[in-house]
Amino acid sequence: MPIRIPTSPTAHLPFEIAGWACALVLGVALYRWRFKDAALRLQASAGSGYFVALAFGAVWGSWLAGSLTTLGQSSPALSHSVLGALAGAIVGVEGYKAIRRVRGSTGGLFVGPLAIGVAVGRWGCLFAGLPDRTYGTPAKLPWAVDLGDGIGRHPVQVYESVAMILFLGVYIEGLARRRNWALLHGFYAFCVWYGLQRFAWELLKPYPRVLGPITLFELICGGLAVYGVVGWRASARRAQERAVPVPGPDHQPV
Repeated sequence: MPIRIPTSPTAHLPFEIAGWACALVLGVALYRWRFKDAALRLQASAGSGYFVALAFGAVWGSWLAGSLTTLGQSSPALSHSVLGALAGAIVGVEGYKAIRRVRGSTGGLFVGPLAIGVAVGRWGCLFAGLPDRTYGTPAKLPWAVDLGDGIGRHPVQVYESVAMILFLGVYIEGLARRRNWALLHGFYAFCVWYGLQRFAWELLKPYPRVLGPITLFELICGGLAVYGVVGWRASARRAQERAVPVPGPDHQPV
């Protein structure tokens, strides 16, 4: 028997508020702990227009990606998507950076808030039930959930929440140990992880196909992961170019 989940369309709001609150608290903590200098450099080089571009891209990306998916379902409706918001924000920011000739990764400060926000918010999607349109395909697993229609389904919302909590734990450990991947390339690492894990869960959702067996969200996930890999490699190359050779005891650059 699937696990019966009490659902309500209004359940999303308290989890969204909790997700925003957790993101704010964690963001402030990470800013004070590791990212204050980086944030000040970003403000000096990019200016306030950076955040305008980020917000504009996130809004249109969220509604465009969400609505293009749900309008193709049996009961069409406008909707929004955190995946679309992330992709739209990246497009907006990268376009702005190209105009301002800002180079390098500028998203490190947002990694922790994004991860915790998704981890908390996805529980709101679960308890919002079928009207939220984020439910999984039917499954006969011991942990399958019944969202009110008597059908056991993959709890894809829980899968994603757990995946992001795992990433957040590894990321904070990387910051604590001052790992380069976390300090310098953390946003690209986030994009790779989020894109790949979200792609896996999208395979378990009954969304309409737009390119053969591929859904719009799966296309965005693939693009996000590719962006992360390319950006990570470019960021690592720039960091290596900035390294100053200093003669050591063995006369090798260090």
